[in-house]
Amino acid sequence: MSEALAAALGAEYAAIYAYGLIGVRLKGDAAEQARSAEAAHRGRRDALVLLLTERGGPVPAAEPAYALPFPVTDRAGALRLAVEVEERTAAVWRAALPATEGAERTRALDGLTDAAVRATRWRLAAEVTPATVPFPGRPA
Repeated sequence: MSEALAAALGAEYAAIYAYGLIGVRLKGDAAEQARSAEAAHRGRRDALVLLLTERGGPVPAAEPAYALPFPVTDRAGALRLAVEVEERTAAVWRAALPATEGAERTRALDGLTDAAVRATRWRLAAEVTPATVPFPGRPA
């Protein structure tokens, strides 16, 4: 169970890093949406750090930097990265579901759901169709 939550923590760290790069390429409502998404990932990170610390297990540290799948030089790239970040985060939370139970499973399901909703919002902003996917967090 702790391994799945540690992996989720790693995904949250990576998402926070990416949103720092995404946010500077967006303006207006999209920039606000990026700030809100980053705050949500920070909240999940903080809750996971607290949970793992309380259990006395190892708490992985954030990497100093994360490799991006492509350069982010404009709005289109920022939106594309936001979709990818949320899809990757959803996949990690989905993978945590069978390894968790009780409150931890609820936490994993909430993480999956939140990431899937954010990915849909980013697809809409980027005018990607379809905007939704049938099984969020599952490889295509």
